[in-house]
Amino acid sequence: MESPYKGKTGLIRLWNAFGYSLAGFRAAYKHEDAFRQEVLLAIILIPLALWLPVGFIGKALMIGSVLLVIMIELINSAIEATVDRISLENHDLAKRAKDIGSSAVLVSLVNVVVVWGLVLLS
Repeated sequence: MESPYKGKTGLIRLWNAFGYSLAGFRAAYKHEDAFRQEVLLAIILIPLALWLPVGFIGKALMIGSVLLVIMIELINSAIEATVDRISLENHDLAKRAKDIGSSAVLVSLVNVVVVWGLVLLS
């Protein structure tokens, strides 16, 4: 069955999509401890990146690496919610999906450290 919202076009579709995005952000903030921690990290690191005496490309890389963590965490949280919606019982595939999502978050956090280190040391 196709979603009844798929027929929306133009500005209505954009407005609806914006609303869904805000709802997703609020849900992640309300229900996900890791997301709240990463938002706090972003609130600290993004202004710091803007303040540090590095070039515009360095600033963009530093900020982009932080925002990437937020994006990956949102995707990971969606995967976890979907898996939990399907079943709360232990299953190897459910564990694999959650572990892989968690690994993606870890890689994005390592990316922050590498990018910031390279920019600051260059």
